Amino acid sequence: MRHRPRRVGDSLRAALADLLLNEVKDPGLGFVTVTEVRMSADLGHARVFISVLGDADAEAKSMQSLNRASGFLRREVGRRVQLRRTPELHFEVDRTLDHGDRIDELIRQGAPQEPEEGGSDAADG
Repeated sequence: MRHRPRRVGDSLRAALADLLLNEVKDPGLGFVTVTEVRMSADLGHARVFISVLGDADAEAKSMQSLNRASGFLRREVGRRVQLRRTPELHFEVDRTLDHGDRIDELIRQGAPQEPEEGGSDAADG
């Protein structure tokens, strides 16, 4: 029973990715990727994590488009994924890439600098 929410989430992710690529024709929807879907234990709610290519303005427009299309997306997901009850879709921006970039930046700032080969130390020797 523990694996079911993950399996359902994976099915929803695939269905939503296909719908966003082929069915949703909103001009405000930018280049959106569904990165993950997390289901509630009762399968009644789905947190849909997306990443958007572009700046904060493109992200905001894409989120508005997704929220406008949520009824259509929910209905179509219900047709494609066989569930007793179609979950409510809650869209959120996936910030894991931003966090990873920030961690990389902090590591680079804190790491000791490697001496360049052929630098002034080599000339003194």
